[in-house]
Amino acid sequence: MAAYQFLSPEWTEEARKLRIEFADRVPPLPATMRMNLVVNDVPFGDRSLDAHLDTSGGEFVLEEGHLETADLKVTIDYDTAKAIFVEGNPQAAMQAFMAGRIRVEGDMSKLLALQGAPTDPLHVEMAQRMREITE
Repeated sequence: MAAYQFLSPEWTEEARKLRIEFADRVPPLPATMRMNLVVNDVPFGDRSLDAHLDTSGGEFVLEEGHLETADLKVTIDYDTAKAIFVEGNPQAAMQAFMAGRIRVEGDMSKLLALQGAPTDPLHVEMAQRMREITE
């Protein structure tokens, strides 16, 4: 299986294919959130990437571009975003937040509700497959 640079257009396309593959098998996420992301220090393109994470449809959708209406906006560096979204490292998030490398604007309770949600085994399997497509 090929591996792609996290958040590159190729990675985003492979992540979309995984979402479609798992769509009818994973239970809906128990918390909803619409979050705009600004990812800094991206090792490709313009060095900054606008993206969004949307769970309002019951699944974890991470795509490029900002949502017109979002609950919150998070500004984060690329390495920390990769540690959180690909490696599933909650300590990286806490350390970066405490060091000021993550800035949150808006309804932080939405972010905390999703973080505390129970994890389904199929979500774990999907996360593992995401790690496999990421270099």
